Amino acid sequence: MATQTLGFIGLGTMGGPMAGHLVRAGHTVQAFNRTPARATAWQARFPDGHTVKSVAAAATGADILFTCVGGDDDLRDVAHIAFPQMKPGSILVDHSTTSAAVARELAAEAAQHGLHFVDAPVSGGQAGAENGQLAIMAGGDPAVFAAIEPTLAAYAKRAKLIGPVGAGQLTKMVNQICFTGVVAGLAEGLYFAEKAGLDVSAVLDVVSQGAAQSWQMDNRASTMLRGEYNFGFAVDWVRKDLDIVLAAASEMDCELPGVQTINAWYAELQQMGHGRSDTSALLERLRKNERH
Repeated sequence: MATQTLGFIGLGTMGGPMAGHLVRAGHTVQAFNRTPARATAWQARFPDGHTVKSVAAAATGADILFTCVGGDDDLRDVAHIAFPQMKPGSILVDHSTTSAAVARELAAEAAQHGLHFVDAPVSGGQAGAENGQLAIMAGGDPAVFAAIEPTLAAYAKRAKLIGPVGAGQLTKMVNQICFTGVVAGLAEGLYFAEKAGLDVSAVLDVVSQGAAQSWQMDNRASTMLRGEYNFGFAVDWVRKDLDIVLAAASEMDCELPGVQTINAWYAELQQMGHGRSDTSALLERLRKNERH
């Protein structure tokens, strides 16, 4: 694959490793992060990359500009600065988790500038980003997606075009509905096993070989039991994502009682001081009564 000049905005837990994979693939990467210390750390880790001082500098001359930022307003702020600097026909690929509405809004604005926009949220967590094994769900024009797909391969286990702009974000909402339900069930299962006085390791050894098996069970059950919750995807972020899900569901008249309940549980965790803990900290909400 021919090397490209790429911009990358957002060098956080997910974006930093993703931008690093693009550097390792031989691309020229113009990387920006609004927190200078994080940009400095990224540069030290990936010395062949190039940090720049502004969103505009990251966008200038890039064949593809990648964004991995917080939410709708963060993405709007970045896009409104970047669009006038991007060269005609170039592509903004957004890896953030946002509403489908803002993706459609910015795609329309991109077209006015002679640009393309693809919403391409990711799943796979910090480990997936570090290992280049992310699932990417995209919304956009098929020809534009075909143009970016070889570049995405630097950090994608699977990248798939779901439909037009917005479809990627709607698919990410499906992902968040499913995975938080699995985490909630795992937390309650572990808590039940503890209360029943079972050898929880023995329980996991057998149930992980049956219908209850999941990625969360394989990768988070043991850390949950040890009270370790420092794995990248924070409760604060899942609250943001589930609020987006519930807003979209309301617009579609789609009842999601499980999501409403789990979102409320995560709100309780925030109140307990677990806003920066990993989403698997749901077990702590159940254990809290044991401490009183």
